[in-house]
Amino acid sequence: MNTSDVHEKLSAARARLILERPFLGALVLRLETHEADASACPTTATDMRRLYFNREYIEALGSRQLEFVLAHEALHCALLHLLRRGARDKHRWDLACDLAINPLLVNEGLVPPSNAVTFFEYSGMTAEEIYPLLDENSEESAMDGHIEGNPEPKSPSQAAQDDGPAGSASNPTNAELGEQWQQHLASAAQRARMAGKLSGEMMRVVHAFLEPRLSWRSLLERVMRQAGRDDYSYMRPSRRDTDAILPGIKGALVSVACVVDVSGSISDRELQEFASEVDALKAQVNARVVLIACDSAVVQVPATFEPWDQLVLPMTLPKDGGTDFRPPFKWLEENAVVPDAVVYFTDGQGVFPEVEPDFAVTWLVKGNATVPWGQRIQLN
Repeated sequence: MNTSDVHEKLSAARARLILERPFLGALVLRLETHEADASACPTTATDMRRLYFNREYIEALGSRQLEFVLAHEALHCALLHLLRRGARDKHRWDLACDLAINPLLVNEGLVPPSNAVTFFEYSGMTAEEIYPLLDENSEESAMDGHIEGNPEPKSPSQAAQDDGPAGSASNPTNAELGEQWQQHLASAAQRARMAGKLSGEMMRVVHAFLEPRLSWRSLLERVMRQAGRDDYSYMRPSRRDTDAILPGIKGALVSVACVVDVSGSISDRELQEFASEVDALKAQVNARVVLIACDSAVVQVPATFEPWDQLVLPMTLPKDGGTDFRPPFKWLEENAVVPDAVVYFTDGQGVFPEVEPDFAVTWLVKGNATVPWGQRIQLN
């Protein structure tokens, strides 16, 4: 197959995407295609400006697989994967980006090539959420190349000529590229939605990406501040007083129960980060914190920290691997503690209470596990 035939094959795949999946097709059209040297580009690659391809790789793909590859590269650009890596390891990050995209495309009905890594347990997760779940020594690799850099890098074959100085209209900076792709994403989604050809799952991805999102620390602060806003509390005053729970005027002090999952699924560093964040927040919102450590049972007598106390984790944690979420709630009930809010730091893998308590519960979840009730905050 000569160069002309390969370009015709690429054009045909783009045309089918535009007709059948206009959202993805519109994004694919934003990338110019350039043939690259096989030694530098074994499959395909993108720098958010162009889509580079290995001719032999394209020749070996079926027509439906080629649609998958084109959509794959376009989504990397639209979701700004090449700009979001930060200080993360590049190999792991590139793989996390592929795992965020590939299940989504398969669910859209596209056919992946043989070198596409698709783990459906990561469906619905962002690259940032997937990255910490990947083995640092994983032998899996991304199916394509992610060419980072600014100003514009040369193509893998060094065949492309510079279009102009960094920041020019023909060679935008990274920041300008990011803004352009966000506009492309919003425009493509709007048109496809108006045509009735934007799936619910793809719509959720677009909405989640374009809407401003807060970090888990900001959301945790919101939860703790919200707990102190009500003027009335139904806190049981004491077992010795009465069994009745009557509303009363609540003081400025907020009662928060923080539960940490010490079964081994959460690292010591992550537990310490959580404890440090709660320690800083409790002084800001004037919160009394009851700290409960639990795996399959409450492992130590829970400790209470006043707003001015330094919150510290227990020195020794068993980490036996089992997880049961019921014991902390049972302890609260047995000790007549009705907090304004409960924050549970966990991977979400365990046995939940069958009945939701009357107080607010927020699950700060590492991983992609779901919760049966309460508010769920994703820990990146």
